[in-house]
Amino acid sequence: MGKLSRLKLQETLEQVLGSKNVYFQPPESMRLKYPCIVYGISSGDTIFANNVPYKFDISYQVTLISRDPDEETRDKIAMLPMCRYERQFKTEDMNHDIFRIYI
Repeated sequence: MGKLSRLKLQETLEQVLGSKNVYFQPPESMRLKYPCIVYGISSGDTIFANNVPYKFDISYQVTLISRDPDEETRDKIAMLPMCRYERQFKTEDMNHDIFRIYI
C-alpha cells in the first residue's frame, strides 16, 4: 500500500470488504451493519537520524467483525501491504479479527 492517506485506506478496506460497512472510529451509539470493518489510529513509529525525526509511520488497528468465524475477508485483509494479523476474539456472538496496518 505504501504511503497512503486515511481516505485511501478507507477506500481500500471498502474494496476488500465489498461494501461500505467500513467505519473510522465510530461512536459507540452508531449501529453497525455486519460484516464490517472498524478501524482507528493505533500508534505511531518515529525513526530518528542524528536525534532528529527522519521517518514517521502511523499504524491503524483494523478490526473485521463478522458472525462467520471463517470470514473470507480476513485473508484478503491479511494480504494487504504493511499489514500484520494480531489476534481473534469472540464477544456477543461476533468474531473480531484484529490487524495492524502501517501507512
